Amino acid sequence: MSELSQDEAFLTLYSDLAREGPGAPADLGWALSVAGTPATARICDAGCGSGADTLTLAKERPKAQIDAVDKIAQFVTAAQKRTAPFGDRVQVRQGDMARLDGPYDLIWCAGAIYFIGIGQALRAWRPALATGGRVAFSEPCMLPRPSQAARDFWSAEYAQITDMEGIRDRVAQAGYRVLGENLQIGAAWENYYLPMERRIASLRPGATPTLAAALDQAEAEIARWRAAPSEIAYALMVVAPE
Repeated sequence: MSELSQDEAFLTLYSDLAREGPGAPADLGWALSVAGTPATARICDAGCGSGADTLTLAKERPKAQIDAVDKIAQFVTAAQKRTAPFGDRVQVRQGDMARLDGPYDLIWCAGAIYFIGIGQALRAWRPALATGGRVAFSEPCMLPRPSQAARDFWSAEYAQITDMEGIRDRVAQAGYRVLGENLQIGAAWENYYLPMERRIASLRPGATPTLAAALDQAEAEIARWRAAPSEIAYALMVVAPE
């Protein structure tokens, strides 16, 4: 195998993984229920990755029109292949998730809103919401009385993390109200990390130095999670404009 760039090593690691972040179909079902998303909704999966949640959205709302967007071409291609059986009612494109047209009854953003920031994303998406539209997103959340292991995990992964109250404050400052909140702990993270462990093992033989470094980094992240799996959480929020 020839030497890879850092970006190529990252994409090699994530190739063939079902998810690019923590999550579970049940979480999406909860969000759709709290948001009151109608059967014939127009939905956007913002930062869709390879389409794990796009697929679930299409199944959960079989009469909905679903648009999905991601900036990484490899993920877009994978999502297009996964959702091809749904035909034209699921459209996946490469683009900037901060620039959505709409109007959408629901904008879903799993584990990607931190790339933009909660406040900036919610303000940018407001014009893309239909009347009565909702946004559902997940954001890293520090739980009360965190152990040192939990602090170590987040200091390495997301130093600007806040607790739930900090997330609520950012939502309010963007001019939205919280309709529902939930925590993604345990199973949602296993859905992400356990397949990644298997992927790392399969790539170890013959890995180039750059790829080996990427595998080491991912392995270290998983080890930090295993040190405090009951404390590592995303906050899943369903919000609406005021």
